[in-house]
Amino acid sequence: MNNAPIVNKVTRRIFLAGAAAVSSQLITPSFAKQRQKIDLDKFVSDCVAANKDGGQVAVNEVLARGVSDPGAMLNALGEPTKAGISVLLRSDDLTIFNAAWTPQQNLMPHNHLMWSNIGIYTGREDNIFWEEGDNGIEGKRAVTLFEGDTAMNSHDAIHSVTNPLRRFTGGVHIYGGDFFDAEVPRSQWNPENLEEESSNGDKIREMFRRENERLGLI
Repeated sequence: MNNAPIVNKVTRRIFLAGAAAVSSQLITPSFAKQRQKIDLDKFVSDCVAANKDGGQVAVNEVLARGVSDPGAMLNALGEPTKAGISVLLRSDDLTIFNAAWTPQQNLMPHNHLMWSNIGIYTGREDNIFWEEGDNGIEGKRAVTLFEGDTAMNSHDAIHSVTNPLRRFTGGVHIYGGDFFDAEVPRSQWNPENLEEESSNGDKIREMFRRENERLGLI
């Protein structure tokens, strides 16, 4: 099985497993210094049109343009202040949402069972990609996404996500289907023993709730 992400050419660094431990102190916080603002309605409509014409690759081209000016996307979506997601589009063919990770948040290994594109507009996201074997899942590679970077993940990808920074990370996530109504039950893997568990919307909402509680945001 090969579920390695395809990283857009604007990606500045790809780390092999273990390299994602680079000190977060090296990352300088970014601020929305520019006054430009992405037209979110046009961005969404462009993604829908691209999906009809060329699927995942075409959608990623729209996403790459959208986050090529991270400050403009940040100005449109707003500075992240809590963990959670804000849905921009939900349909049978495409789901687009803004996802915010709290400082130093970790997400356990999980799958989506549909292709996904990720574009970072503020902060940094470290991904470890896992593959299923005879004895469960094994970490195979790590990919680090900085502001302005995008990545395309296959439908069978399994990944865990870390925000290594002491500030929020925000990204636009696009899925090739209705993310909230998957026909096949998804899985997540316990971070301590990597045992497979079922995943659903309630568990995801609880994860975000705990993160916000950890930082005293609720």
